[in-house]
Amino acid sequence: MPRNTIPNRQAICDALAAAAQHDRDIVVLCSDSRGSASLTAFFDAYPAQSVEVGIAEQNLVSIAAGLASCGKKAWAASPASFVSTRSYEQAKIDCSYSNANVKIIGISGGVSYGALGMSHHSAQDIAAMSAIPNMRVYLPSDRHQTRDLVKALLADEKPAYLRVGRNPVEDIYAEDGCPFEMGKAVWHGEAGSDIAIVATGEMVFPALLARKLLREQGISACVLDMYCVKPLDEDAVVRAASAAKAVLSVEEHAPYGGLGSRVAQVVGERCPRLLRTLSLPDAPVVTGTSAEVFACYGLDGAGIAASARELLERAGA
Repeated sequence: MPRNTIPNRQAICDALAAAAQHDRDIVVLCSDSRGSASLTAFFDAYPAQSVEVGIAEQNLVSIAAGLASCGKKAWAASPASFVSTRSYEQAKIDCSYSNANVKIIGISGGVSYGALGMSHHSAQDIAAMSAIPNMRVYLPSDRHQTRDLVKALLADEKPAYLRVGRNPVEDIYAEDGCPFEMGKAVWHGEAGSDIAIVATGEMVFPALLARKLLREQGISACVLDMYCVKPLDEDAVVRAASAAKAVLSVEEHAPYGGLGSRVAQVVGERCPRLLRTLSLPDAPVVTGTSAEVFACYGLDGAGIAASARELLERAGA
């Protein structure tokens, strides 16, 4: 199968452009980031439904909220590292407090910007956005799931934060066969009798590679594609944990307040199991490409499989 060359950010643009042909209420806003967000084609095709605010993330979110109050479906795109920090108050007050129909797109999330370092990395955005009332948080795992998520978000009127990476990720689902259901994790394999792996965003593909490696070693594992970090599919977590000896969460995020923290809350309250959160460190990450950073911190297929084996040893399995 040929490698995918279309990043998730392009899938967002394509889905919005297709919908905008029939819906003039869709408005896309950028903070001097239409190129980075792959939204240039939308701006060119629908100039009357496009707003460029310049490098002013607070204005970006506030203007989006104002447009939403007038009945528009506002999509505000900016690098995740900036929109989740500089415009945090606007996301909290203008969007969530008012329950405005604003979808904030955090592009180039995680360590996508590579060598640009901590100033451009977004390793705290899941925690920050999840803490805001009314704000939903999504990290789709491939372009097909991204497309279906955008379609679903266009159909509702509540605020949401959508984080995608910068580079193409391998296809996990088929173009015409993405098993998408809003707010529900996607299962890969039945509940594993040894370990349950819960992953989100770009970590789902390496988690699936790890599952394959573990299977070759006689270890039964399931992978939950938890694209919906908030609301979390708690029932899926409980079902997976109940069948397993241990639970491993995997995310491109700091170790505090992200997917691992949410999973730990559910497992601890409803189905106690030995659990480990596999994430970026609580420190500025090393310089390198995404693949190099993932390999350094055990967030690639081999690293996730190794962590799973170590966790099972601790569980006495």
